[in-house]
Amino acid sequence: MVFFWAVLFAQHTLLAQNSVYHLIDYGVKPNTGKSSCRAFAEALAKIKAQKSRGNAQTITFAPGRYDFFPEDAIVKEYYVSNHDQTNPKSIGLLIKDFSKLNIEGNGAEFIFHGRMLPIVLEDVQDLTVKNIQVDFETPQICQVEILKNDTLTGTITYQTAPWVKYEIRKGIFFHKGEGWEISPSSGIAFEKTTKHLVFNSGDIRIGTKEVTELRPGIIEAKNWRNKKLIPGTVVAMRSWERPNPGIFVYHAKNLVLKNVNVHYSEGMGLLVQVSENIKLDQFKVSLRGKDDPRYFTTQADATHFSGCKGKITSINGLYEGMMDDAINIHGTYLKIIKRKNDFTFVAKYMHGQSFGFEWGRVGDKVKFIAAETMENIGHENTIVEIKAVDKPSYNGAKEFEIKLKKPVDKAINEAAAFGIENMTWTPEVLFANNTIRNNRARGALFSTPRRTIIENNLFDHTSGSAIVLCGDSNGWFETGACTSVMIRNNRFINSLTSLFQFTNAIISIYPEIPNLKKQTKYFHSGITIKDNYFETFDHPILYAKSVDGLSFTGNTIKHNQDYPAFHPNKNPFYLQKVRKFHISGNHYDVKFDNTKDIKVND
Repeated sequence: MVFFWAVLFAQHTLLAQNSVYHLIDYGVKPNTGKSSCRAFAEALAKIKAQKSRGNAQTITFAPGRYDFFPEDAIVKEYYVSNHDQTNPKSIGLLIKDFSKLNIEGNGAEFIFHGRMLPIVLEDVQDLTVKNIQVDFETPQICQVEILKNDTLTGTITYQTAPWVKYEIRKGIFFHKGEGWEISPSSGIAFEKTTKHLVFNSGDIRIGTKEVTELRPGIIEAKNWRNKKLIPGTVVAMRSWERPNPGIFVYHAKNLVLKNVNVHYSEGMGLLVQVSENIKLDQFKVSLRGKDDPRYFTTQADATHFSGCKGKITSINGLYEGMMDDAINIHGTYLKIIKRKNDFTFVAKYMHGQSFGFEWGRVGDKVKFIAAETMENIGHENTIVEIKAVDKPSYNGAKEFEIKLKKPVDKAINEAAAFGIENMTWTPEVLFANNTIRNNRARGALFSTPRRTIIENNLFDHTSGSAIVLCGDSNGWFETGACTSVMIRNNRFINSLTSLFQFTNAIISIYPEIPNLKKQTKYFHSGITIKDNYFETFDHPILYAKSVDGLSFTGNTIKHNQDYPAFHPNKNPFYLQKVRKFHISGNHYDVKFDNTKDIKVND
């Protein structure tokens, strides 16, 4: 009898420690065609009220389709890094102020309408989200197929995809959706059968002016000359707007996203800012399988991390068809605009898509950098006070008054360009066993001083460089210097088929340094590239600028004839201001000459 009651008590304790809530019991039902915004918000409020301190909760969705419309969405102001700061935003699912929460989607499809911020995870800790799909009923990217290309007259005829709605007014093509319309301004061209981006095409001009409808869905565009657009080419016509990511994470700690798939968003697939310990496992920004009629996914990066710390992990992921990079990890330099005294400065967010969110906290470590040379100035310091200047709080603010613990070097003032970097909010990174393919711009970008491992990934037809190590206090204002990077056991297949920013080679170590000749210190350091496989049609393998300690060993480089060599950089290895470099023990299918194939320019 004692044993029976002990078992019963143990079972009761286990249930109390992890309470399970089925959303269908709270009125959140699939396949209704009605908006689930209000029902989900009400269910979540009831579930939160039932939480006991210290206990975990599990929320489950029934399989099926859930629609979300702006009309009953939560409306809230958010400033999202690297996005258009359009406010307020209509939010489909807001999960805020939760800890020890598991969300089981059971493969549920979340379909959003209009222009929405689909999912927000804010002020959460120990949260796991599994097995969901995010998509929009009507994407803002307009897909068309080239039917005829008359290069003599400069007239192209194209057919809109079956789901595309449009209107032509005064000869201008407008793509229309639920509460929005866009006249696309640029395009990306895809090969019809492979879904690779068309070779050496980059961002193309598109035919949305001087157009005529020949019959429904068939458009003739005059004054559109592009001989690369052969019949059958698929073009994703787009604007440069990026109002919302698919999933927005702010002030999270210990977050796991597992088997989460973003099929489309009008910004990035996932944007994480000011958060700690984020793990992506089987996270996908991808098409709906090989038979998906779409060729595109997100309007910008697949995943993006701004001002995070702890460890960022992305493993077993698939990133394809997006209009920018698979991953970008960085902080943000503020520019010094006023020196008040030896301890206190006013510093400002400078890029129009990055401001309004928390930049630093009391106790954070900071460094200063000279924008002209990207050299650190003075010594590491500590924030003792920080407050917004132009807003009541950091929400929406561009300027901050920052007081430091120790006096700051006299050279740092508003007369020249100096940036301040938060060294506390910098993460360790593991990017492993991912596939990146058929996307615009670049593959993976990293800017963090902590240990970064990039291994066992497949970079397949990334149209720009596959890997970029950057840093910029002049344009994007994205920190910072890498000091410990391992790139190993990756496969690079026909990367760099077009030219984009920072794309000097398949692996491009490219900090933005306006005055490299004046620089006396090095920006990046401690970079090892080993045991990778490169298959390429062109010359440039590695470009590096301002690096102290670079090793390239045990790699295999093979050449094919898939495309003609076109890159202006004809050097397999081009090193600018690099010391302590080691290039040896690599395997080439063509004769390699150290004196000719390694260009060194100090």
